[in-house]
Amino acid sequence: MRFTKMHGLGNDYIFVNTFEEKEHDWPELARYLSPFHYGIGSDGLILIQPSDTDDFKMRIFNADGSEGEMCGNGIRCVAKYVYDTHMTTKTELSIETLAGSKKVQLLLDGQTVKNVKVDMGTPVVKKEITMKLWNNQSITGIPVSVGNPHVVVFVKDVVSFDVMSIGSQIETLPIFPHRTNVEFVEVTESNRLKMRVWERGSGETLACGTGACASLCAAVSKEFCEHTATVRVIGGDLKIDWDKELNKVFMTGPATKVFTGDVDLKDIDPTLS
Repeated sequence: MRFTKMHGLGNDYIFVNTFEEKEHDWPELARYLSPFHYGIGSDGLILIQPSDTDDFKMRIFNADGSEGEMCGNGIRCVAKYVYDTHMTTKTELSIETLAGSKKVQLLLDGQTVKNVKVDMGTPVVKKEITMKLWNNQSITGIPVSVGNPHVVVFVKDVVSFDVMSIGSQIETLPIFPHRTNVEFVEVTESNRLKMRVWERGSGETLACGTGACASLCAAVSKEFCEHTATVRVIGGDLKIDWDKELNKVFMTGPATKVFTGDVDLKDIDPTLS
């Protein structure tokens, strides 16, 4: 099976073009191929597929094999992939996801995709909640949906915060029957946020596009920042804009190809080939 490794600010995935590859047990493949020491190494597996309604379709499987609704960094990579491989000449595309159709715009430098702007749709920001953790601890957060579930927790120092312990607890709380992504956010300026993320099904990652959108929306709801801000993640910066008139969130950031290769599935597990 041929694959391409790509990342958006370090949030990396294994991309498979199903226009050319046959069907497999994708959740099982995600579990086998994602580990860094025993597989290719990634935060999950993303499929590029034909769509009956849009230009292309994207499916995402987290490192644990669970299927996600949407991936902001992943969809930017899909857009770059289909343009770079001449599957399309369009610079404005619609991509089908489990979170609905997403409009993407390729921002070129000559013929090179420099950045990709994604219309993430209308966010749903809920009231702040208090969550009960182990050892009778509690923490407050703001649930936000941008096609997939998030909880945004504001902290004073995101660098030293115990993301692994707290994030893993919040992800699996009973109040989130489908689990949730968790963002830990430090407000540094009225137009700058620092974020670390615990992703549902993958653990802490270097970036999360949907999480950056959720973080800005939560910050605006608390009057912590403006409607347009730079969100600094471990892997770099994302520009997030919550358009007040359209009530839509737009995310702009890079997408990077790492390498292309082939994997013989019989070498991993004969049942997968």
